[in-house]
Amino acid sequence: MQPAAVDTALELPADQVGEALLDLAENQWFERKSARVAPKDLAIPLVAMANAEGGIIVVGLHNGQIEDVTPEKTNALRQTGLDHTSPPVRVRATELPVQTSDGSSGSLLVLHVEPGETVHTLSNGTAYLRVGDESRRLNPAQLQELTFDRGSTSYDGTPIALSVADLDEQQLRAYTDRIGSSTVDNMLAARDLVTRRGQLTVAACLLFDERPQREFPNAIIRVLKYGENDRGVGSSMTLEEGADVRFEGSLPQQITQAADAIESMVPRWRQLTERGLFEPVPRIPRDAWLEGLVNAVVHRAYSQMGDHIRFEIFPNRIEITSPGRFPGIVDPARPLEISRFARNPRIARVCADLGITRELGEGIKRMFAEMRRRGLTDPMYTQGSSSVRLTLMATDAVPEEILSRLTPSAKTLLDALRATGKPMGTGALADIAGISRMTATRALAQLREEGLVTWSGQSAKDPRAAWTLN
Repeated sequence: MQPAAVDTALELPADQVGEALLDLAENQWFERKSARVAPKDLAIPLVAMANAEGGIIVVGLHNGQIEDVTPEKTNALRQTGLDHTSPPVRVRATELPVQTSDGSSGSLLVLHVEPGETVHTLSNGTAYLRVGDESRRLNPAQLQELTFDRGSTSYDGTPIALSVADLDEQQLRAYTDRIGSSTVDNMLAARDLVTRRGQLTVAACLLFDERPQREFPNAIIRVLKYGENDRGVGSSMTLEEGADVRFEGSLPQQITQAADAIESMVPRWRQLTERGLFEPVPRIPRDAWLEGLVNAVVHRAYSQMGDHIRFEIFPNRIEITSPGRFPGIVDPARPLEISRFARNPRIARVCADLGITRELGEGIKRMFAEMRRRGLTDPMYTQGSSSVRLTLMATDAVPEEILSRLTPSAKTLLDALRATGKPMGTGALADIAGISRMTATRALAQLREEGLVTWSGQSAKDPRAAWTLN
């Protein structure tokens, strides 16, 4: 579910809104609470969302039932941010008329949690972070990491000297309609794209200005393609003719246009696909490089004015460089342990509404999964003094020494197992690869000897026996 679904549900009539909210799955930006929730327990998701990208908590929904939140309870819960969080979480509270499950009239309490500009904790010093549909308690190291990161997090919420009239009306209206907001002003407020004094933020400019490069000249994506694995210098530069393209416009426009261009520029080779055919496929999986591109745009440090995002395509790899270091004490050598600490929470949330990003902080894990599914080496991150570089290599994860010993049939079966991504029997693999069962049996035996596959079954004649990749 995209976060915009919550906004759409909140606009429904009183006799429909409760059921619509009950039907939605809880996620990064949405949580339900019972009308009986204690203020100290409500403080946990308040802190978690404030430490992430903000969100909406609806009180009065529990176990499939719509409950009335009484005026006395509403008053107590409105004080939660002041009484149980430090520093106080900024919350905008509204009462929503509904028809309760017993058929009577009642009210839900809707809490709009703003993303924090500093780290928020409970009164006892405990910190939480919203990750997917969970409010995860942070250990001391994670809290320290979040504290370091919060030094730059607030930049996308910085006021900017523009008005709504300076933005692209078409993009504003399309997004307003997408999240079900009644007016552009309401949309901007709902996504914290204006300050409390009504000033537009940096995020609003980057997301909805027709050309935000007037204020941020280096907020662009530059795509380059090289003919060889080394860039070369001077007269030896290997940059291909016409393969240095810059993409401007709003961030969503940049991502869409750059992705289309990259798709046509990425080198391809013939490989066995899930259809059992040898077809041209990108050397680097689209899902992997697209995730790298989106992460670079959404999480770059826009406060650094002197550089832009570079997407460099080589015959044997892709390199994506983005201004800004990893937050806090993150170790780039252990990327799968990087937590969901969004540098630009407002930008991240709008991009999730638009379907550009996903909500679970799973981008890096998905990149690794896609590369491994294709049998390629893991993504590599390196960090410089002011930037992060992601390298995606079109290199087989199996060492060259082992590959050189494999027969052509064994390599074909290895590709087949990678393409399907699931255990398969000998006969099915032979059919996909277009070889005899006997040849497949010999090839699979070689793969097992090299430690590349595992056979599981009760006996040689077990019809459920299957081969899996190690």
